[in-house]
Amino acid sequence: MRRRPWTRSPTATAAILAAVAILISSPAFAHDAAGIAGGFASGFMHPLLGWDHIAAMVAVGIWGAFLGAPAIWVLPVVFPMVMAFGGALGILGVPLPGVELGIALSAIVLGLMVALAARPPIWVAAVFVGAFAIFHGHAHGTELPAAADGVAFAGGFVLATGLLHLSGIALGLLTKWDIGRLAIRTLGGGIAAAGVAFLAGVA
Repeated sequence: MRRRPWTRSPTATAAILAAVAILISSPAFAHDAAGIAGGFASGFMHPLLGWDHIAAMVAVGIWGAFLGAPAIWVLPVVFPMVMAFGGALGILGVPLPGVELGIALSAIVLGLMVALAARPPIWVAAVFVGAFAIFHGHAHGTELPAAADGVAFAGGFVLATGLLHLSGIALGLLTKWDIGRLAIRTLGGGIAAAGVAFLAGVA
């Protein structure tokens, strides 16, 4: 008795094709996921691994809290927004001269604003903060790991920056008391001094 040749049903054929497609696409999906996760983690850690970045970003939060509303939320919003723009320039390879100088000056100027209890108009404070944010963002963007996802990397360093601002705001709220005001102004002087050290290349 002759055996009939085996024939695939449409359902079996579809199942086989789907399995092949999954096997082919899985490595690519895993690579993309790793790029996104790696990019976000790298971006998040980048501001936290540089004392120059930490000093300036905490100073923004302190100064905003010191100035009160609306600066307490305007400055911590302006900085990450403009920093993301600077980061995009860095990722795209657009040159920006004096990045390290700008970062060091940001700690000096913002620290002095806190130490001197400076109260300029809100738009002046926002311009200062935004101008320095470009340098910080560009530095982050140019150090994007080759295998990392650029958007995820930017999201990571913006989130870390926001958390540093919140830390500065929490410290700045101590200015409600006289002893707290003195401590915060002293801290501002310390941030400015750290900026001088960064500028001199000793830190």
